[in-house]
Amino acid sequence: MSEYKGIRGWKVQTVSTDPAASGVAGGTWASGTSLNTGRRAPGGSGTQTAGLAFGGRDTPSSDTGATESYNGSSWTELNDLNTARRGVSGNGTQTAAIGIGGFITTAVTNVESWNGTNWTEISDINTSRAFTGSTGDQTAALYFGGYNPAGNRVANTEFYNGTSWTEVNDLNRVITSAGCGTTTAALSYGGANDIGAQAYVESWNGTSWTNLTDMNTARSGIHGVGTQTSALGFAGNTPPYTGATEFWNGTSWTELNDMATGRSDYADKIGTTSAAIAAGGEPVQATVEEWTAPSVFQQENLGQVYYNSTSNAFKVTAQPVSAGTWASLSSMNTAREQQAGAGTSSNGFIVGGYTPPGVTETGITELWNGSSWTETGDLNTARRLLSASGTYTAGLAFGGYTTTNSALNESFNGSTWTEVGDLNTARNSSGGTGTSTSSLMTGGTAPPGLQAVNESWNGSTWTEVGDINTARRYIAMAGVSNTSALIAGGGPTASAAVESWNGTSWTETTEINTARWSLGGNGTQTSMLVYGGEEPAPSSKTESWNGSSWTEVNDLSAGKYGNGAFGSNNLQAIYAGGVSPPATAVATAEEWNVPITNNTLTVS
Repeated sequence: MSEYKGIRGWKVQTVSTDPAASGVAGGTWASGTSLNTGRRAPGGSGTQTAGLAFGGRDTPSSDTGATESYNGSSWTELNDLNTARRGVSGNGTQTAAIGIGGFITTAVTNVESWNGTNWTEISDINTSRAFTGSTGDQTAALYFGGYNPAGNRVANTEFYNGTSWTEVNDLNRVITSAGCGTTTAALSYGGANDIGAQAYVESWNGTSWTNLTDMNTARSGIHGVGTQTSALGFAGNTPPYTGATEFWNGTSWTELNDMATGRSDYADKIGTTSAAIAAGGEPVQATVEEWTAPSVFQQENLGQVYYNSTSNAFKVTAQPVSAGTWASLSSMNTAREQQAGAGTSSNGFIVGGYTPPGVTETGITELWNGSSWTETGDLNTARRLLSASGTYTAGLAFGGYTTTNSALNESFNGSTWTEVGDLNTARNSSGGTGTSTSSLMTGGTAPPGLQAVNESWNGSTWTEVGDINTARRYIAMAGVSNTSALIAGGGPTASAAVESWNGTSWTETTEINTARWSLGGNGTQTSMLVYGGEEPAPSSKTESWNGSSWTEVNDLSAGKYGNGAFGSNNLQAIYAGGVSPPATAVATAEEWNVPITNNTLTVS
């Protein structure tokens, strides 16, 4: 009998732990040496082997200025802060730190500089506040959010140039958040507003803040370490207290191994994403946990087979669609419905639609770069119920409705739209898919009613080709070109019909499980995802197509329809805007993602 090596060309590897996507993904928490003074809400700075913790509240009613340094194995008491306080934000190193703001009987403006021996009072911040996000060092720092003497959260952002503080552009939302990064590339995440714990994330580019993908777990009293594109956020109060740890890779958040003890408001920003410390915290404690991510690890590769010697099991690294889930993203800038979308989960756009109140067609275009939405040039002709294809640097928008059905076709270069060859049949509510040089527009509605018309775009002109078998509108469509596509669902009454296009004709194939119309869809002829729509009630159902059958997978957060949708296959998708009752039009967005997992091989 042949060995695996003879078939695949290499032996099955033996490993003691499952492969990980990165060293950070394989990180774990372990107990560290406790502080000399237990406390909550201290500041922190430095690294895991050269850290500093200062200030905080050491009893339910007493603030402290106690300062301790850590050498990787023990804590040493040093000279106190000049002003004892809690909720102070720290930045810098063990021997050159800065402690900003904080709270005594009210929020304060105090700022102190540490030289390794003593604290010195320096220029105050402009706005009194505590429990803020911050980043930087003694020569350049950024201080954002927090809450003021009135007890209200604020969005204020201030920049320190080594001498004085200057107010700059505010956060988009009032928050007490975690912070990391640099003064020109910072990250604000988690925290709380005046309503409660939040999962908000924003990035700073040196001038302004942009909303990004939310964390998985909303929580107050969170801190973390890292950069704008590689950060850890851990612990906090959801409530209750949690030890949940999440990693930010610049695009999305991934849950990692939890801390042993849930806590909030511990010493912040001590360490990196590969070696960090959480010291003290709420409730008042002296305990310390250390995060360590392996520098040498087994790389996770999709499809690899290996033997885990710890669990005594053969495993395979897979990406099963059934494990996929929807997560909320940062909202679009403009709420709307009946818009179009195209592209991939990291390179897409939403265009057109209408904005309430009333029915006001829009040409607004928003680009999605995998983490945030940016408005760019409008369509030349505002319209709704249009179709789109391509990506956000090479796209098309065609058909739709203004005061009448439209045959207009516009080409997009990433910033501006240009009118190009019109459709042969003016219509709206059609399916659209493909690239900027090879697209299809299928079905829709135009007088005297539903359309079966199918048109193919070759980069310069539209040509009528084989009609679909069942005329319909509000369909979901997927495909990579004008020679390969799939359509599903549609109306005027909810349909489950599915048809496949081979470049010449349409063939009816396996129906979706739940009949609906005005649904979202994306992918390819053999790997499609459909979601949402009306049954006629708004639907949250999601189904995945593997080329032969449909499988129900995890639902959207709520029933919705009339949204813009895009994505390259059934492993990832973006669904933005549309109608999510009781609202008439929303700006909210969700992302479908399928994680890579290490599955035990079984015989059945």
